Amino acid sequence: MRFSNKVAIVTGAGQGIGFEIGRYLARQGARVVLNDLDPLLTSQAEDKILDIDSSCCIGMAGDCSQTAVIRQMVDTAVNRFGSLDIVIANAGITLFGEFLSYPEESFRRVMQVNLFGSFFLAQAAAGQMKKQASGGSILFMSSVTGHQAHKDLAAYSMSKAALEMLAKNLVIELSPFKINVNAIAPGATLTERTMDDPGYEETWSKLTPMGRPATVEDIAGTALFLVSDEARHITGQSLIVDGGWTAVSPPPF
Repeated sequence: MRFSNKVAIVTGAGQGIGFEIGRYLARQGARVVLNDLDPLLTSQAEDKILDIDSSCCIGMAGDCSQTAVIRQMVDTAVNRFGSLDIVIANAGITLFGEFLSYPEESFRRVMQVNLFGSFFLAQAAAGQMKKQASGGSILFMSSVTGHQAHKDLAAYSMSKAALEMLAKNLVIELSPFKINVNAIAPGATLTERTMDDPGYEETWSKLTPMGRPATVEDIAGTALFLVSDEARHITGQSLIVDGGWTAVSPPPF
């Protein structure tokens, strides 16, 4: 129960990686504010986590790229559970498209969710952690596409690379308040969304040196380490979790 007395916010947590992180945190003693844009997914995820502990989770549906929703999440964590110790900015959106014809609307939405939402969630959380004077951990969800070029993902990949630079830059701003900030860059990962893609697992099993894509458990285990007390002296870092794909980088086509 290494997260006993810890309070966490996890965004994009209705399913997939975000849900698994929230579930892992709850199983190890944390109190979790779980957010997703989809109200039904939020409710279903909350119910599953409440099966672990009937008071360990609050589901909050809403667009976490909006500052009013961000403020509400932080206030809810503090009002219901007494503090805010961990924030995992997992919510993100992928909109594929050729660079030469990529629409403005898609670009704005990708930046709004992936960058604006993550930046201002970190800002609000750090302000609360500073007031508490007990430190905290912030974790951004990047991607291997922030390290290696991938066709039709120019906007998405630049947003993910930017998150890693944000984690590095915030070392200057937040270390004096005992807040560490890191990022995870997952590679191909089996989630509800990717499993809907025929051939996804077979393709990425061939392309990944370790012989399989990541599972949500692989990513959640890494996330929990980086926000745990064992990682208090790790900050400004980006950890790639991809079974070795970025070492060789064969494209999926």
